Amino acid sequence: MNSLWNKFLSSGKVNDCPVIDIHCHMGPFYGSHMPYSSPDIMVKRMSLAGVNIVVFSHHYALLNPEEGNKISIEAVKKYPDKFRAYCAINPNYPDAMKKDIETFDRYYRDVYVGFKLLPDYHKYPLSGERYRGVFEYADSNGIMVLTHTWGGSVYDGATEIEKILKKYRKIKLLSGHSIHGDWEKAIEFVKRYENLYLELCAVLDERGILERFVEEAGAERILFGTDFPWFNHHYYIGALLGSSISEDNCRNILYKNSEKLLAL
Repeated sequence: MNSLWNKFLSSGKVNDCPVIDIHCHMGPFYGSHMPYSSPDIMVKRMSLAGVNIVVFSHHYALLNPEEGNKISIEAVKKYPDKFRAYCAINPNYPDAMKKDIETFDRYYRDVYVGFKLLPDYHKYPLSGERYRGVFEYADSNGIMVLTHTWGGSVYDGATEIEKILKKYRKIKLLSGHSIHGDWEKAIEFVKRYENLYLELCAVLDERGILERFVEEAGAERILFGTDFPWFNHHYYIGALLGSSISEDNCRNILYKNSEKLLAL
């Protein structure tokens, strides 16, 4: 057990180990109780767990990007030291996607750090033609794209992910949930493609997978993410610090790798 574990247990955070959560959301979501989803409350909850920055996409933006992305911009402007946002893309509104990319270009770095895709939810494959404009823009500029990925999915499973990795080599592709369940492909791809990153949301629900990732693929392209406010920061930080990986690797995953991506 590394020394960060005892510090975390005693105070609920580790002051000399800042946390960057690369996969968050914001705002209410239909059918769910989200008491910690407003920007003001999120900042308070982040402080309790020692989370310095979260990168989020607003729930509204996942369904209606034109309106939801506006709320994301407002939240980042209110808390520029705490939030950065993804520009959410919905391929079911192809006519609006050009406008979304133009908005991203205007707010890149000050607000947006990348794009957020949800192929499984939108029922549209990652390699589909409607996403081409986003990928071409991101590839030309070396920009992050966080996409939902899930083992066995026809929309964002391993086969779809590899199509993107083969075609676009300059994109920084963040595999949300690390192709959940298809751990062998996640490890294979991160070793084969230098622009792929594995994000840990939902990964830590299975014991031993984090250790396997680090042992077989290294910790330099593993990123800490929680889906907050869906899940609790203390749970995810505790699960990581309570694993058998080294303190150096914990620091890489909790903040150092994301610092490099975000150019902090």
